[in-house]
Amino acid sequence: MSVNPAPSTDEERLAQLGYQQELHRRLSGFSNFAVSFSIISILAGAITSYGIAMNAGGPLAITLGWLFVGIMVTFVALAMAEVCSAYPTAGALYWWAAALAKRNKAAWAWFVGWFNFLGEVAVTAAIDFGAAITTSAFLSLAFDWEVTTGRTFLVFLVIIVVHGLLNTFGVNLVRVLSDVSAWWHLVGVAIIVGVLAIVPDNHKPISEVFTEVHNSTGFTFAGASVYAVLIGLLMAQYTYTGYDASAHVAEETHDAARAAPRGIVMSVVVSVIAGFILLFAITWSIQDYEGALGTDLGLPPAQIFIDAVGHDTGTFLLFICVVAQWFCGMASVTANSRMSYAFARDGALPGSRLWKKVNPRTGTPTNSIWLCVSISILLVLPSLWNTTAYLAATSIAVIGLYIAYVMPVFLRRINPDFEPGPWHLGKWSAPVGWLAIIWVVIICVLFVLPTASPITASNFNYTIVAVAVVVGLATVWWFAGARKWFTGPRQNLIEKAAHGEPTLPTE
Repeated sequence: MSVNPAPSTDEERLAQLGYQQELHRRLSGFSNFAVSFSIISILAGAITSYGIAMNAGGPLAITLGWLFVGIMVTFVALAMAEVCSAYPTAGALYWWAAALAKRNKAAWAWFVGWFNFLGEVAVTAAIDFGAAITTSAFLSLAFDWEVTTGRTFLVFLVIIVVHGLLNTFGVNLVRVLSDVSAWWHLVGVAIIVGVLAIVPDNHKPISEVFTEVHNSTGFTFAGASVYAVLIGLLMAQYTYTGYDASAHVAEETHDAARAAPRGIVMSVVVSVIAGFILLFAITWSIQDYEGALGTDLGLPPAQIFIDAVGHDTGTFLLFICVVAQWFCGMASVTANSRMSYAFARDGALPGSRLWKKVNPRTGTPTNSIWLCVSISILLVLPSLWNTTAYLAATSIAVIGLYIAYVMPVFLRRINPDFEPGPWHLGKWSAPVGWLAIIWVVIICVLFVLPTASPITASNFNYTIVAVAVVVGLATVWWFAGARKWFTGPRQNLIEKAAHGEPTLPTE
């Protein structure tokens, strides 16, 4: 897994890492960026989780909190990108861990892989469930459709099944839709911001947009407002997830050692800037804070749009968000399935032989796509009984993904033999890497804390339970048998050669 002299082609670099080209390499650098930017989706995460920050922290957590978290996440993205440039393979995070660990390589790969898998599935579930909430609010406004828990779940099922089907049709369709998605997000934000700046008769004082604190958590102890602001940072931190997608589609990207790390970093940087402008405009336009927070639509930004610019125009702005969230979920299924395919290719998932298969016609891991869709549906099922399911899914996604993000960064920092790829941080590598690690430790503590008082069975933060269950099962499985057969990433060129199979690059 060492870095050899620069290869002349992506296929040769992949062969150096031990893999034959199986997926179709048809993504440009812009398409690679577009996949991650679509999953971050400021018109998805920032809209569907806006109520979290309205409830805990208020405008300060929404605006300045977004900027602060964005800066910290940029450090994480930079540190990840440097490792990605050295190892541009679909396995990404867990593969990097195996390559960088000095000892117990297989164990590092196993646990990072399972955190990544947990986070990917949870974020797919949260994105499409959030899209179902937004779509239900739009249908209510446009067609007087009654929003119920059961109907929202049915909308979620339709959305995620369509995303599975679109991903099944091949990477060319994914490429086109991802490119369209990136422009839809940028133009959509410009339209929403322009309308919210011009049309409303009244705006909140700008000072309040940046400094007002709102605490509806129920906590009243000294410093409760500060605690509420910290809890409200989940809105931003959840939105800034999924940019590892640029690494997961590296084997489908041209000039992957440069394009994939650029995709990781630029998707975050563009989201920080565009997201701040969007959130400022929405918060500036709030007419009735409590009314928006308690809206029957189930989505505070939808009520803010209606209150600020009227029913018809507000419905149109919400439609822009609905389409963006649809794109976001589609890209999330893409990244999720590639990670699962790579993990199965290395024998780490139950039934790996089934999940690692690639459809020779479309060049997509069809079985892995539907595995991810099915598990995401199971994660959202509790929403039929427990209204805190979405909050739990967002927290699980954040913690699962960020632990997976930062473990290879930590291993890179303690590995003096790391050889950078063509995209690297130079002298800034160490301070950026350690800042990224410290931030992830902070959020892993922060987002398992109670979010409401008094604490009951319905509002309990089950994130710690879900993470503990996954860690526990992965640990038990490891010591019960996986440590005997899971050797880390399996280099399929070696396996194919041993079986006498052809190892020529495919398209």
